[in-house]
Amino acid sequence: MLKTSSTTGLILISLVSGCLIPSLAHADFIKDSKATLELRNYYMNSDNRESGASQSKEDEWAQGFLLNYQSGFTEGPVGFGLDALGLLGLKLDSSPDRTGTTLLPVGDSGRAPADYSSLGLAAKARFSKTTLKVGTLTFRQPTLQSHNDRLLPQTFRGTQLVSEEIKGLSLNLGHLTENKLRNQSGSENDDMTMSGKQVKGGQVADHFDFAGATYKWNKELTTAYNYGHLDQNYEQHYLTLAHVLPLGKNQSFKSDLRFARSTHDGESNVDNSALGTMFTYSLNGHSLGAAYQKMNGKTGFPFVNGSTAYLVNHVLLSNNFAQADEKSWQLRYDYDFSAIGLPGLWVMSRYMQGDNYERAAGGAGKEWERDTDIGYTIQSGPFKDVGFKWRNGTYRSNSDGAVDENRLIISYIIKLM
Repeated sequence: MLKTSSTTGLILISLVSGCLIPSLAHADFIKDSKATLELRNYYMNSDNRESGASQSKEDEWAQGFLLNYQSGFTEGPVGFGLDALGLLGLKLDSSPDRTGTTLLPVGDSGRAPADYSSLGLAAKARFSKTTLKVGTLTFRQPTLQSHNDRLLPQTFRGTQLVSEEIKGLSLNLGHLTENKLRNQSGSENDDMTMSGKQVKGGQVADHFDFAGATYKWNKELTTAYNYGHLDQNYEQHYLTLAHVLPLGKNQSFKSDLRFARSTHDGESNVDNSALGTMFTYSLNGHSLGAAYQKMNGKTGFPFVNGSTAYLVNHVLLSNNFAQADEKSWQLRYDYDFSAIGLPGLWVMSRYMQGDNYERAAGGAGKEWERDTDIGYTIQSGPFKDVGFKWRNGTYRSNSDGAVDENRLIISYIIKLM
């Protein structure tokens, strides 16, 4: 990525959509191109007073701009293209005693800068139904998921190959060398390291390698195997199964099964097996889900720093309910108000509880979390497609403290081409 100030960042974003792309013009390159500009206004408040933390709260407000351009491919047996991701974050409110939300970077002075921005490019080539990308990448895979739950997304730099030559089968291979966290800018990159409870002995990794195969048996059943290797830290094998059983008009039963086995690499102590199951019954806008998650082994679940752990009980505030030997369960309810003639309005509420793990201070550990999301997207008029989301969470534990949190997110995606 390129280091930029806010002014330069805006210029670069404009160049990508207005100057750089036409200079590579080709009929299919332009005709099949897609570009969006997402405006993301984000307020976040975390109240840590119940935990006894030295900083009683984290409270910041920021505005994000995310330009996502995906070109088509040039004609010929091998087509070439270019993707671009322009990111700009602006501080609206913050102070040294309220930083830490990770909406914004924190400078050496303890203050958040007025802005941060970056431009990521990825060259790509396509042959038949196989695509190779080299450059700035984002991921949503079991062994690695870019964190995109703040102002700007986490990105990686490396190479990815996706092949869909066989009907129903998708193959995914990659090699990553750089990790940019969600609140880093310009040429800054964070070391690729290991996160997780009870994990020790890991090293700064030169690379992360991954491979996966997903097979869609029919429109109801999908299975997958994924492999991830964070050099000198851990190896991970991940099996997943997703099945949707239609039960009649506006009625279904969904099964989500996940099993991961993680072992040490180098001098780390990683030893974890993670089993997760979630079953969801849906009827006329209502969805009722129940999940169970069990950790086995000497350590908790490992994952790349800054990323999202692919676990059924990965939720808003906790550490994924993924401590060594922890057992946890979840009850969740969703409702889509379009079922009663109010499209765009939805609500989600869930409760999680975990126990059976050992606290660092000794004794049995227990934790619980309660989350509620309410969202609405305007359906018509001059503000059509503007989305509002309020997220509220409460977390309590006898090992990792306590937090009460509120987030308010306003977003709007503009289709540029």
